[in-house]
Amino acid sequence: MIAVILFFITLVFIIWQPRGLKIGTIAVVGAIISFAAGTVNLQDVFTVVHIVWDATLAFIGIIILSMALDEIGFFEWCAIKMANLSRGNGNYMFVLSLLLGSCVSALFANDGAALILTPILLAKMRILKLNEKTILSFVLAGGFISDSASLPFVFSNLTNIVTVDFFHVRFFEYFLTMGIPYLVSTVFSIALLWLILRKDIPKQIDIGLLKNADDVLKNKKLFYLSWIFLFVLLISYFIGDFYHIPVSVFALGGGLLFLLLSSYFKVTKPVRILKEAPWQIVWFSVGLYIVVYGLKNAGLTEFLSHIISYFAGYGNAVLIVATGFISAILSSVMNNMPTIMIMNIATHSMPNELLKYANIIGANLGPKMTPFGSLATLLWLHILSQKGIKISYARYCKFGIIITPPILLIVLLSLLAQTLF
Repeated sequence: MIAVILFFITLVFIIWQPRGLKIGTIAVVGAIISFAAGTVNLQDVFTVVHIVWDATLAFIGIIILSMALDEIGFFEWCAIKMANLSRGNGNYMFVLSLLLGSCVSALFANDGAALILTPILLAKMRILKLNEKTILSFVLAGGFISDSASLPFVFSNLTNIVTVDFFHVRFFEYFLTMGIPYLVSTVFSIALLWLILRKDIPKQIDIGLLKNADDVLKNKKLFYLSWIFLFVLLISYFIGDFYHIPVSVFALGGGLLFLLLSSYFKVTKPVRILKEAPWQIVWFSVGLYIVVYGLKNAGLTEFLSHIISYFAGYGNAVLIVATGFISAILSSVMNNMPTIMIMNIATHSMPNELLKYANIIGANLGPKMTPFGSLATLLWLHILSQKGIKISYARYCKFGIIITPPILLIVLLSLLAQTLF
């Protein structure tokens, strides 16, 4: 009970963040109290650090890269090009904006899509003089796609990296397994989001109000080089996989290298970007995982293992779907980071190779059912609130609960379908 109480108190403070306390600070305090209370020991702390170091450093690298690209106008250029490609057709613009969000989420992680792309798209929609109802529809859809599309690469979501490191999954193996679920998730998410929100999407939008895309670029030469850089970086992940090189070597190394490159072109200020990078995520990942490890020691993961094993008796399809939904429900209630950690431990000894992928899918999509399901969503809501877009928790939950379960089911079935071929 002590481990459970400490976990929920820590989680409440992370969501609440009283007096401006940072999430990393709260998680570390929770970890220290857990250690003092005896729910974890020193060996557990070393085990946790070994599990999360690669994931947290990779995540920091991706965010640094995203911030540097944002500084040169990369994402704003993409947003304007997307609008121009729609030729002013509101439905086309809705679909294209979600496709852009899907690509950004896949390549720059869900947090990059939610926290960097969202303010840019919001600013463009206001320039286009769209009404608040239309803006809200675009924003809600973009927020959803940022998580539902964070599946194809190891670095697309922090949950992916943690799981891959925990189970020692190869980068290429992960990509081959999650490529189809990513495509299915993107297509069906866009289709269902359009079906539900179509009444709020105008037929025509005056795109002539937007700037010329090239005018937002701070340095065109660096912009063109950035495309080559991203392509080489992506190829490097696959090459690194062959030599068993950790993902963080390329993610953090690539982020820092591009930061130096952009500094050479006098476009960015490295000190400022490094200062603004989310270093609190490092302490958050280590601290919260230590608290979660106390739950494992208390027997929670063993209890979940028994539940998952029960569903195994009903066949592979039921097992995969049940695992995904258990992960999704837990993520929506107690945040996806502790959920992915707990479920990884719970499924570690089970022979079914697809369980870890079902867990990832559930942990990536499940948080969209509640506003506190992931830290990215909480930060996203905070940014929108600062920009004058207020979404109540009740409205968000209503939207998320309608959208998430059917898409989650379809994506889990697409994962299962791969075993048939």
